[in-house]
Amino acid sequence: MWQRIQTLYLAISTILIAVMLFSVKAVSYGADGVQVEEYKYLTYIPFAILLIIILILNILALTTYKIRVFQYRTAVLSALVTLGLQIWIAIEFFVNLHAATDAHRIIYKVNAVFPLVSIILDLLAARGILADQLLVESTYRLRTDKKNRKHRK
Repeated sequence: MWQRIQTLYLAISTILIAVMLFSVKAVSYGADGVQVEEYKYLTYIPFAILLIIILILNILALTTYKIRVFQYRTAVLSALVTLGLQIWIAIEFFVNLHAATDAHRIIYKVNAVFPLVSIILDLLAARGILADQLLVESTYRLRTDKKNRKHRK
C-alpha cells in the first residue's frame, strides 16, 4: 500500500482536510486592531458537512487500494467536491473583501488554500492510480495472448 506514491498523495490530502476541519478559517478585527471573533470551519454546519464528506471520500480512496477503479473514481470525486469547497471559500473571501470597512476587517488564514493543494494531490493520485490500472490491464492482455498462442500450437 505505501509503496505507491499515490497513496502518499492521498494521505497528505486527507491530513490537510482533517486539519482544516478543526482549524480557524478567518479572524475578525475591529477598528482598533483588536481581535473581535474567530470563524471556524467546524462551527458553520455546511462547511463542516462538506469537509466531512471530502474526508470520507479521501479515506475511502486511501483504503481501497486493491480496487483501483473505485479508488480512481473516489479520488476524482473527492477532487471535484473539494473544488466546490474552494470556490465557495473564494466567493466568501471576495464578498467579505468588498464588504470590509475600517471598523471591521476579516483576515483569512493560510488554511483557506488547503483545498487547492488537496485538489492537486487528489488529481496526481488519480493519475497514478489510472497508470497502475492501465499497466495491470496491459500485463493481463500479454498473459492472455501468450496463453492463447500456446493453445493454438
